[in-house]
Amino acid sequence: MTDPAASTADAAAVSPAPSWLDTPGHREWLRARFADVLTFALPSILPGGGFAYQDADGSPMPGRPPQLFLTARMAYASSIGVRHGIPGSGELLDHAMESLVGLHADTEYGGWFTEPGTVTRKATYDHVHVGLASANALMVGHPLAAGLLEQVIEVIDTRLWDESTQTLLESFAPDWTDCEDYRGANANMHGLEAFLAMGTATGDAVWHRRGLAIADRLINVAAREQDWLLPEHFTADWQVLPDYNIDEPNHPFRPYGATFGHSLEWARFLLQLDESPLVESPSWLVEAADGLTRRALDGGWEVDGRPGLVYTVDWEGDAVADVRLHWPVCEGIQAAAYLLRRTGDQHWEGWYRRLWDHAARYFIDENGAWRNELDENMHQGTQVWPGRPDVYHCTGALTTPLAV
Repeated sequence: MTDPAASTADAAAVSPAPSWLDTPGHREWLRARFADVLTFALPSILPGGGFAYQDADGSPMPGRPPQLFLTARMAYASSIGVRHGIPGSGELLDHAMESLVGLHADTEYGGWFTEPGTVTRKATYDHVHVGLASANALMVGHPLAAGLLEQVIEVIDTRLWDESTQTLLESFAPDWTDCEDYRGANANMHGLEAFLAMGTATGDAVWHRRGLAIADRLINVAAREQDWLLPEHFTADWQVLPDYNIDEPNHPFRPYGATFGHSLEWARFLLQLDESPLVESPSWLVEAADGLTRRALDGGWEVDGRPGLVYTVDWEGDAVADVRLHWPVCEGIQAAAYLLRRTGDQHWEGWYRRLWDHAARYFIDENGAWRNELDENMHQGTQVWPGRPDVYHCTGALTTPLAV
């Protein structure tokens, strides 16, 4: 495949072009698109708490009640909006935080309801998102953040954290019994993300140490052993389940195979750990971030002959679920931005530009919102995540380059 940086190689030989990361026009474009995203999200506020799952026109999609992880992600995104001074972000943040301490809160057993009004398991994936939300809200001074973060810490310490393996457990019955006989990379990855924010917000190094332990097991060991194709599914004693959900390639949270979008997400978190003043950074963090990103982008782009990244691949790197989702592109943008800043390698400048060109052509719609999914014709799809329900990943893509 042609190196994406090659198109600028001749010009660079004469006079190196400034990185898009440093180009005022690009940075202004990012800020404007971020404001579009939050403006589109404002009508999703539901009077009873939580947020509507929005369709392409911004209207609520029927049969989609509020979800804990989406409420928490809105708190995260709107916290960043508050930091950037985006009008409307304060209203979104207030509503999200009030929903987390109200609608979603389980006052009987502790923790939070995944889907208020229904009996569902308490998932670590959802609960660590509340940690991400409260930590980011704390950093912008929200009055409900400190109390919410204290609750998160108690739940993690007493329910979710497994000291013997230095990882997170997966899920429980509503009363915290019946620990699931499964361990997942996805929940632990978002646990690392939450721990990064919680350590930064509180100054407590325990969170970054725990995050490093998670990353060591899943990336420095499991992903390295698979040539940077990350196994996602494990037994309770952390043995790989390579054929898990082989009959559910489009599962929204636990699909079969390797997920390039997660590889790119992990790469960003590894580089954030590398920058942490709270832990001593091992040398493998940057190496692994580079390896994961190259395997995903250099090895996975157009793997089925069409532009972009497929949802999942098998252990040979061949496409399994060939739908295109917006979030792997968003994570690729962030990983490329971090690697460019960390290494100065123009390979990542090329990928950064290519990913934004791809996003602008296929994913960003006329309202500035992001199509969640594309079908085989590169048009809006509906198999995994229809509509426009989630502003989390595009918030990262639009704001991380402003901060690295």
